[in-house]
Amino acid sequence: MRRWGGWSTVLVVSLVAWSTLPVLWVFKMSISDKVDLFRSRPVLVPRHPTGTHYATVLGDPVFRAGLANSLLIAGTTTLLCLVLGSLAAYPLARLRFPGRPALMLGFLAMAYFPTVAIIAPLFKQLRSAGLLDTYPAVIAVDTVFALPLSVWIMVAFFRKLPAELEEAARVDGASVLQTFGQVIVPLAVPGVVTAGILTFVFAWNEFLFANTFLFDQARWPVTVVIPSYASVHSVDYGAQAAATILVTVPLAAAVLIFQRRLVEGLTAGALKG
Repeated sequence: MRRWGGWSTVLVVSLVAWSTLPVLWVFKMSISDKVDLFRSRPVLVPRHPTGTHYATVLGDPVFRAGLANSLLIAGTTTLLCLVLGSLAAYPLARLRFPGRPALMLGFLAMAYFPTVAIIAPLFKQLRSAGLLDTYPAVIAVDTVFALPLSVWIMVAFFRKLPAELEEAARVDGASVLQTFGQVIVPLAVPGVVTAGILTFVFAWNEFLFANTFLFDQARWPVTVVIPSYASVHSVDYGAQAAATILVTVPLAAAVLIFQRRLVEGLTAGALKG
């Protein structure tokens, strides 16, 4: 057992190192000067660390506007997914009706549907609806693809809650909506937080829809702004790396802060059917 424990520790450390190595490399690029960036033999530690790239990115009004746009799109998508997802997940967790397993399977299939396969039909539909180059276009599509995963997570957590709580609330005269809003939702905070964080991360990192449906630079989210630090003849790798770190750190911090809630939400239903 001790031998297996030692090997498992080595495996976990190796996986963590393998996962964090790309982030550390990008951070190294973000503090490297142009001489280090374009060396034929890359160095592990910058010889002349600099914060020029961060100053360039933070001083760029387009990047700052991109952060605000990303916050608007991701925040609105998360709010819609939590409201619509909880209203859909609650009856799916409590009611038994014909076709329910097929419906749940359909939700799961939609979550993993290749988005690039329908980008052209979506473009034509949004153009005919007059929604191209607007925030609602990206928010609506992001919500459609993020909603199934939110529903799955919250269904697992709602199913974990004892039904006796709802029966007690009904005995006290509470309606279905009052029971849901005042009893179930407060108890399901870990599941709601998990769904919210995963939805926010998805919408914050989304690139394909934003790059396809938004034309005005003033509406670009930060994921579309970062590739713009390149021209036909050159690429500002340092600025791209600094922007990537600035965009990634808040998400990583949020995950670390809510990691206990995330684990509790993701493991909901693992022991109960």
